[in-house]
Amino acid sequence: MADDQLERMKVRYGSVLAEVQRQQVRLSHVHMQDGKLFIQGEAPSEDAKNRVWDEIKRTNPNWQQELTADFTVDTSARTMGAGASSVGTQQTERTYTVKSGDSLSKISKELYGNAADYMKIFEANRDVLTDPNKIAPGQTLRIPG
Repeated sequence: MADDQLERMKVRYGSVLAEVQRQQVRLSHVHMQDGKLFIQGEAPSEDAKNRVWDEIKRTNPNWQQELTADFTVDTSARTMGAGASSVGTQQTERTYTVKSGDSLSKISKELYGNAADYMKIFEANRDVLTDPNKIAPGQTLRIPG
């Protein structure tokens, strides 16, 4: 039963999985978790990661209801493929689910220790937010490092 659901979700998000391949994202997990498709991987660049996120949002604007995606960036993956040796930095993109009473400055204070850094969160979520003062409980926000 779970295998059938996984296969249906792979078909539904086939264009996303194709973009993952095009962007040379190394997948570590693709499975069902808590009733959602869970995709986790490591992208060779921030741009590659963003292209996969763009495809997720294009495929399903309400992706949060059926998909959990976790992509990190490992810049060494890009240079290692060319035969160069490099010590890469890895950035993990976290997410935060907005709760009642939250504001971007409150979230920023909690996560960064500085309420004034709220624009970092807003800029990372311009695709879903139009105003830094308008967030809603249940929204999933990307939290840049």
